[in-house]
Amino acid sequence: MSGNSQLLVPEEIIKEKIYLIRDVKVMLDMDLSELYGVETRVLKQTVRRNINRFPGDFMFVLTRKEHDEFKQHFGTRQRGSHSKYPPFAFSEQGVAMLSSVLNSERAIMVNIQIIRIFTRLREILTAHKEVLERFDRIEYKMAEHDQKILVIFEYLKQLEQIKREELEKSKRSIIKGFKSNDQKK
Repeated sequence: MSGNSQLLVPEEIIKEKIYLIRDVKVMLDMDLSELYGVETRVLKQTVRRNINRFPGDFMFVLTRKEHDEFKQHFGTRQRGSHSKYPPFAFSEQGVAMLSSVLNSERAIMVNIQIIRIFTRLREILTAHKEVLERFDRIEYKMAEHDQKILVIFEYLKQLEQIKREELEKSKRSIIKGFKSNDQKK
């Protein structure tokens, strides 16, 4: 197994081949077949022969619309044009299941690497999710504080209004008292 390190694919190349389709991180059959060193046709035949191992959450076929959008968004691939048939999209579990149906040493080694990358991506997303949740809590607390500050300002305005009214009353009573004293003279 020591000579297999040359078979490994750079992590960046694998990451570039992970797409978000139907809100699921997937890899497409043509990319996986390239990484495994097998023809796409062979990979698809193997999957079809073992289709019971690939339920809908492990593998799905892109719809014609999804396939067209994919081709439009990502353009022509290096090896030439896209297949005229919609590709199979494999989730992380589907990629793991491929290792049980593709028995080449390269496929197994690349599969291990792909699963590790999927795991790291999930960990990164989890960490980002925790950070976002913290920001949400802080934002909620800030909104709560903003609301409390607005209430305090409202109370201060009311207090100021009461003091103005009391000052007006006391001015009126002073003036009234002053006028009363002036009238007595």
